[in-house]
Formats: sequence, structure tokens, C-alpha cells
Amino acid sequence: MVRSLLRESIENVPIVDKGGYQYFVHPLTDGASVIDPLLLEEVTLEMMKTTDFDCDKIVTVEAMGIPLATLLSHKTRKPFVIIRKRQYHLPGEVVIEASTGYSKNKLFINGLEKGDRIVLVDDVLSTGGTLIQTVRTLKDVCKVDVRHIHIVFNKHEHPAEIEEAIGQPIHIQLNVRVEDGRVVEFEP
Repeated sequence: MVRSLLRESIENVPIVDKGGYQYFVHPLTDGASVIDPLLLEEVTLEMMKTTDFDCDKIVTVEAMGIPLATLLSHKTRKPFVIIRKRQYHLPGEVVIEASTGYSKNKLFINGLEKGDRIVLVDDVLSTGGTLIQTVRTLKDVCKVDVRHIHIVFNKHEHPAEIEEAIGQPIHIQLNVRVEDGRVVEFEP
């Protein structure tokens, strides 16, 4: 079965409370436990099935998008750029004002050039705040062509609203939510 390891991986993950926000701790979203290389490969191969990676660069957000982008970069032979949580004050550095379901922060981009064709990959979509601001900044400030967006886990009840806000589809592998103290799949 396609994505069977991914489905199996959510069965017994811990749930923690972050200020009233029910957060599941998963190897691909938090790195708090061992990341199974077969799971990582399954997830990235699924991304490669739905996208031709006809791009100049793969872009990801620190931190847990990094394992995904690393393996995709290796498999596709495309370089990747990490949107970081730390500022280096390098020439051309672009700032993203981002907010998640439980925090607000700044992210920093270097290494992109106007007109670059990119594929954006990340581990989880929760409120959509970070993704919306990231895509807007990539398109409007960096002036890159965001060709595809891949997310492993979607926790947003209405991902079509996020797609509308960014003006393009999001490739999602699993729609999940915390329900009765466990992670379950749902249909948005």
C-alpha cells in the first residue's frame, strides 16, 4: 500500500500540549525520535511521483524540512536552499515574518535568484501562517517561480483556503488531526 509506513508512523506518536495547542511529536516533524530511512524514502518518493522536479532549486524551511530536501536533492540532483531561523546579514538576505499555531518568528532566505524555478517542501501545515507568508515572500520579494509545494502532514481543516491564499495547489500526503488523544486521518 502506498504511504503505508507513513500511516503506520502516526499510530502511536506522543501528543503534547503547547499552550492549548495539541501538538503531535513525530520523527519527520520534530526529530525527537529516530527517523527511519525507509519512511523518509517513502515520503520523498511520493513527492517525486507527483512532481517532475523541473526546477532550479528545492527550498525548505528549517528545521524538519531539511531531511526531506536533502534526500530530494540527492535523488533529483537539484541544489537546495534552507529558509533559516537565524539571520546572517548576508547581502540580499530576505526576511519573512512568520507565525505558527503556537509562535511568531522571523525567517531568513539567501541563495535564491530572481526567476529561479523552485519546489517548496516542508513537513507540516498547521495554521498556514508560515506557508502563506513564505510563498508570498518567495513570489513577491524574491521573484521566484514557485512551481510546486509539498507537505507531508496537513493539520488544517480547510487546506483549500490556504491554496486559495497562495494561488496554487499544495501536494499533501496525509491530512491528520489530534482526536481523543491520538493522531487520526481526516478528509478536508
